[in-house]
Amino acid sequence: GPPGAGKSMLASRLPGLLPQLDDDLAVEVSAVHSLAGIFDPTGGLARTPPFEAPHHSASAASIVGGGPGIPLPGAMSRAHRGVLFLDEAPEFNRGVLEALRQPLEEGTVCVARSFGSITFPARFQLVMAANPCPCGYFAGQGKLCTCTPMQRRTYLTKLSGPVLDRLDLRVDVPAVRLTSATG
Repeated sequence: GPPGAGKSMLASRLPGLLPQLDDDLAVEVSAVHSLAGIFDPTGGLARTPPFEAPHHSASAASIVGGGPGIPLPGAMSRAHRGVLFLDEAPEFNRGVLEALRQPLEEGTVCVARSFGSITFPARFQLVMAANPCPCGYFAGQGKLCTCTPMQRRTYLTKLSGPVLDRLDLRVDVPAVRLTSATG
């Protein structure tokens, strides 16, 4: 959908619709967050499903996991048992998007290093949002699209078939129309 249609707002509300984490899942999520250095022990176990929304300029290591020395969990693992939201999905690096394939199938992500590999849990709901074109206004209301047909095609083909095959639901969000209340 076009900018301002509410795609990001809808995605950010999803964790609030999910059930609270039971004891076993809360321990899993809290352990991942502890490894990532974002767990606050004063608040007890994490009971709310996590929500991760990395910027489209995020590196593969920040999404998959990694870093110097011992790898840390990336956004995929920090979203374990919650929601990973990729806003402006076609703007993400293609390598980052392709790295989603294995974790979506297996629920884990493996980070390999010369000394061995570490497997992190990564069972998350993936929510991706995209504009209909680079400027965002193709087939929208109000502003006119400034993109060429080639720019639109290039933009939409940034999401590969194998990544799209792993998405269960596609929702077109129409432009918001302002109306006045009468009565």
